[in-house]
Amino acid sequence: MEFVVLTGLSGAGKTLAMHALEDVGFFCVDNLLPELIPVFYDLCTRSEGFSGRVAVVTDTRGGERFKSFFSAMETLKADQKPYKILFLDASDGVLVRRFKETRRRHPLSEGLDGSLELAVKLEREILEPVREQSDYVIDTSQISPTQLRNRVAQLFLGNGAQTLSVHCISFGFKFGLPMEADLVFDVRCLPNPFYVDELRPLTGLDPRVRDYVLEKDETRGFLERLDALVDYLLPLYAKEGKSQLVIAVGCTGGHHRSVALAQYLCDRLTARGLPTSVTHRDMQKN
Repeated sequence: MEFVVLTGLSGAGKTLAMHALEDVGFFCVDNLLPELIPVFYDLCTRSEGFSGRVAVVTDTRGGERFKSFFSAMETLKADQKPYKILFLDASDGVLVRRFKETRRRHPLSEGLDGSLELAVKLEREILEPVREQSDYVIDTSQISPTQLRNRVAQLFLGNGAQTLSVHCISFGFKFGLPMEADLVFDVRCLPNPFYVDELRPLTGLDPRVRDYVLEKDETRGFLERLDALVDYLLPLYAKEGKSQLVIAVGCTGGHHRSVALAQYLCDRLTARGLPTSVTHRDMQKN
């Protein structure tokens, strides 16, 4: 059975992610106490005619009972029941803004005199050990709901095989680093199409921009070394048991160089038969 535990910070987009999992065939249960996860797992395995794809959402809405999270996961491991943890994250400022916009109450604010900022900080401290043990981490700070749904779908559209998948992200340093990145490459040192008048309004997906970036001697030297490094690292991450490797490529604004190179890397790894996807986080931003 393919079993996913969906968790993360309040306001980071777990409901959207749950709906995305439902769209790709998962049976989803929201707000399940961690201590009940092994019991629910057993019920699913004994149910006839079951699809075999299950996701449960558990988080700090359970209050003190969320502390049973790690013991529940250890129970699954001891019983040799495979699972994956998908963790949704976002920056403190973004989370505070989302709660203020929706006027929702943070699940931890009651014991902190209603302070939203303190509640977000406390929840991050509680969930940091969970984040460190998660198989997949998605930072929703700078992505749209559509991008989040697509990202979740890309992760779980396959057959759930125990293999390393790669997700490439292009981004602009002016908008901040992607928090979920495992590897970050700064390509601001490469020739910039922004300074070519006819290329400035285009993106790195346009063949004219792509060719401008990839055909420069500086880029060829960079890619020769990047390809060798990635080829060396992927088997090591797979050996370690990592489920997903997130490679971020950044330029100044996230429109040209980073887009062309992240797409190049995705296409190259896909051609090798690796499950690879790409998100151009900042490509449409001004």
